[in-house]
Amino acid sequence: MEYPDLVAGVLLRRYKRFLADVRLDDGREVVAHCPNTGSMRAVNVPGCRVWLAPSDNPARKLAWTWELIELTQPDGGVALASVHTGRTNRIVEEALRAQRVASLAGYATLKREAKVAGARLDFRLDDPRRGSAFVEVKQVTLKEFDGHGYFPDAVSERGRKHLLALAALAEQGQRAVLLFCVAHTAIRDVAPAAHLDPAYAVTLRAVAERGVEVVAHGCEIGWREGRPVSIGLGPRLPVSLTRQVDIALGVD
Repeated sequence: MEYPDLVAGVLLRRYKRFLADVRLDDGREVVAHCPNTGSMRAVNVPGCRVWLAPSDNPARKLAWTWELIELTQPDGGVALASVHTGRTNRIVEEALRAQRVASLAGYATLKREAKVAGARLDFRLDDPRRGSAFVEVKQVTLKEFDGHGYFPDAVSERGRKHLLALAALAEQGQRAVLLFCVAHTAIRDVAPAAHLDPAYAVTLRAVAERGVEVVAHGCEIGWREGRPVSIGLGPRLPVSLTRQVDIALGVD
């Protein structure tokens, strides 16, 4: 997925869920749309460099959209994380259509928003020979103090509902897949966040035993002339269904 010409600045604060104050590199302070309604734990960090997408659409209330944040890592390096949850399905869809997700390659057609009993899942793949595969996508940006990636970043009843819908499909003989799209370049593996949503972690382990496939892929961000210009699905990452954060090591 190609970005528009992004503009750099510094995050001052995020508030009212949908708003963020940013000081651009040219000194202007602007209000940007924050396209992420979640807790944004570990990626809402005032003082960090961020990247905004401009818009000249006169119908929009805000001319800027917050896309990315740069996060300093313990080793002194810098990671980039996408805060725009609306980009996630597009990233995955592009990869699926290009047959770049090895575990989900070989299907003839793709349909968005597959309605199943009790839920709406992100994708349905179909093929006359292989049958159907139902795919639910979740964006991962939470990198905890132990260095690992976790999902969700807050209690997610909706996420549990999707897991149960996938499990019901698997028990009917359908292929059901949970795909974690890891939109944080320093996350190398993923586990359920039992320290934040224990019910989700228990449910994820249970549905995996019932036949739901759980996979994760990182994201690759392209740069040109010192500016992020693209984002796409990257290599497969390990998933652990049993790892837990050692709360005693963290500082809340």
